[in-house]
This record gives sequence, structure tokens and C-alpha cells, in this order.
Amino acid sequence: MIKPDLNDETKDALANSKPEAALAKGVLAQAKQDLRRFRTAKDRIGREIYADAYTWVASDDVWWPYSFLNVCEVLGLAPEVLRAKLLADAQLGWYSHSRRIAQSLSNSLRGSLANVFATHGRIASSHHSNRQVLAN
Repeated sequence: MIKPDLNDETKDALANSKPEAALAKGVLAQAKQDLRRFRTAKDRIGREIYADAYTWVASDDVWWPYSFLNVCEVLGLAPEVLRAKLLADAQLGWYSHSRRIAQSLSNSLRGSLANVFATHGRIASSHHSNRQVLAN
């Protein structure tokens, strides 16, 4: 992939232009908020918003003016440091979400097994009581 050539004049113009820098800050702030807010989303739309933000931060795209790498460059931020921080927070969210799902499945399975053994115990008791009746 060929990186677009942003000469020093262009970089300075972008960095010093208040609306563009403000938009870059806004894009970054929105991605950060989406990663936090939707990391444990259960609905399809929330999961898509999270995935979009995660993909944007993880991407090495430089073609789009407001790609993660270009936003970092305009704002004078170290992309790898920021990416590591944002995605580490997101990973923790994924872990907690996965743990919550596993716990829910475990509780459901435990309840199902309890019902099966309780029903089996009642059937065994009734068979046992029938045998005692027949033995008398």
C-alpha cells in the first residue's frame, strides 16, 4: 500500500486549521465513546457500532483523511500508544461480555440438569414405591 504524500505545508495546514482539528478530535472522541459504550452490547446495532469503532482504531488506512492514523498525526498523538490503550480497554470489555455469556449458559445448564435429576428422582421414587407395594 502506498501512503499518500502529505507534505509539511499540508500537515501544518491541517494541524493549524481549527475546524479540521476539531473534527479530528470529535472523530476520535466518538470512537472512544463507542468502544466503551457498546463493548457489551447485546443488540445487533450496538455490536455493529462497536465493531466499526474497533475496526477504525485497528486499521492502518491512510487514504481516508480522517482515518485513525491521520487523525493521530493531525492531533500530534502517537498512534501505537493510543491504539494500545483504546484496544486494551476494548479487550477488557470483550472479556467481561464473554464471561457474562458463559455465566448465563452455566446457570441455564445447571438449572436444566437440576430439573432433569429432580424429575428422574421423582420417577425413581414412584417406581421404588410401586415395587414396595408389589412386594407387600
